[in-house]
Amino acid sequence: MSETRSRRLFETASHLFPGGVNSPVRAFKGVGGTPRFLVRGEGSHVYDADGHEYIDYVASWGPLILGHANPRIVDAIEHAAASGTSFGAPNPYEIELAELIRAAMPSLEMLRFVSSGTEACMSALRLARGYTQRERIIKFDGCYHGHADSLLVKAGSGALTFGVPSSAGIPKDLAALTMVLPYNDAEALRDAFKDHGSDIACVIAEPVAGNMGLVLPEPGFLAAIVDVAHRHGALVIFDEVITGFRVARGGAQSLYGITPDLTCLGKIIGAGLPVGAFGGRAEIMRRLAPLGDVYQAGTLSGNPIAMAAGAAQLRELSSTDAYERLELAGATFETGLRAAIGEHSVHVQFNRIGSIFGLFFNEHRVRDVATAQRSDVNAYAAFFHAMLDRGVYLAPSAFEVGFLSLAHSSADIDDTVTAAKEALATLPTVARR
Repeated sequence: MSETRSRRLFETASHLFPGGVNSPVRAFKGVGGTPRFLVRGEGSHVYDADGHEYIDYVASWGPLILGHANPRIVDAIEHAAASGTSFGAPNPYEIELAELIRAAMPSLEMLRFVSSGTEACMSALRLARGYTQRERIIKFDGCYHGHADSLLVKAGSGALTFGVPSSAGIPKDLAALTMVLPYNDAEALRDAFKDHGSDIACVIAEPVAGNMGLVLPEPGFLAAIVDVAHRHGALVIFDEVITGFRVARGGAQSLYGITPDLTCLGKIIGAGLPVGAFGGRAEIMRRLAPLGDVYQAGTLSGNPIAMAAGAAQLRELSSTDAYERLELAGATFETGLRAAIGEHSVHVQFNRIGSIFGLFFNEHRVRDVATAQRSDVNAYAAFFHAMLDRGVYLAPSAFEVGFLSLAHSSADIDDTVTAAKEALATLPTVARR
């Protein structure tokens, strides 16, 4: 990449922010090269500081399900901002958005707004511990629930190994309260509860894993989580920050017919603005302050601009055939990509659920983080840059997912498939069958 405005901006940013970015994956460490500084988005396309145009499949990591700068969202933001950007007090937009969420996800009998998915998961975890009066939690290896200390823990050498921190700065004693099990391994879950059931407050899981690439739950896995946890008096938390209002209007829990005790939601309920929420059974939620003894607070929780934007997006999704259109676009995209992969005989596993998709440069089916990590990250990096050169912006990591939006046209999908055919042809022979 020659001297460009993005490169110059990145050099300046590197003196201001660690790694030049305000969130690690943006630094392109997983694919190499210099990150593009984006200056504008419109519909399904984004534009960088050098004037290059890309078909965007990152979509601000999922929430822009209507596309960039959707007129209804922009109008809602402008209308709300004209009356004030923040109050630190109750506002009517909170009620409107909460009612829209509860109508789509009845398991959220009560909820509380926060400012991010991390905050939602962190708060749900504290609530589960307070409600059960237990300290240990279970998460699954490769599932990301934000950067709260208790959740930045990975597995050791065995399925039942107590966690060790995967980030500096996390006390070992705290990490030891988190047990990490393989995703899609119901037997390991049963064993964990057999040995430690009376100490486990909750199981937190992505019902569809979207942070080790896209990994779907195997039949019976989600039902096993609920069954085993409830038999031992533990709660089940579904992290639907990615899947909520993405895989279905009612999230993965409606798609699979599994009801958790608590649900965490993120940026999609604010149409991409900083927002999150957690909610669930009223008897559990009433343990939160000011009613109960579990403290949680936030000055910007229920921010009127984020609430108004989110309400506008959810109204649009509930009043149209949005999910039928997204499924059609996803199916068309999948058919085209699979044909391109087959044409070039490349080792690629293509996974999709609704408008979320993932690519693993892997010879074998991916069912957990161990199989995901056998993927060829160098092949993905080469593919990523070949696609970027052809005007397609994918996630800059082999272990992230992509998103379609209602703004993606048939022409966008056709152009992407054409770009993929050309990009796959450039890969080194090591990636081929």
